[in-house]
Amino acid sequence: MIELVPMSETAYGAYLQASIADYAEENVASGRWLEAEALARSRASYESLLPQGLATPDNHIFEIRQSGSVQTVGYLWVAVVVRNGDRSAYIYDVSIHPPYRRRGYAKAAFEALEPVVRGLGLGSIGLHVFAHNPGAQALYEKLGYAVTGLNMQKRLSA
Repeated sequence: MIELVPMSETAYGAYLQASIADYAEENVASGRWLEAEALARSRASYESLLPQGLATPDNHIFEIRQSGSVQTVGYLWVAVVVRNGDRSAYIYDVSIHPPYRRRGYAKAAFEALEPVVRGLGLGSIGLHVFAHNPGAQALYEKLGYAVTGLNMQKRLSA
């Protein structure tokens, strides 16, 4: 159904611009960031995590394509991270373009990612999901992901 194809430099610019904007919007919607600062904070996060763009070591950004097609239906960014001495994969970004949503592409991409992660010698995959996205939470649970922590916040009026 799908293929994970290493992202081209040509696609990277558009991907980066859209992903920075999306991440800013998600953080505003979650209440974590103020709208006035969101775009700058998002851009800083991406610059910190991908200082060499596609050449940043231990980062793999894929175009999700329909098998046998050049049509990109979305993107998937996974990195090798080390936490407490344990090497694992961490999904920083997954996005399916609106016309292709709810058609199984995200599920297929996650399933296609597992052999890639095993091939890197890693035994687990982590990710973050925003609380206001129950559809993604349900998908990840169906794929076997389990909650490992939960952040909560209370906004106080001035």
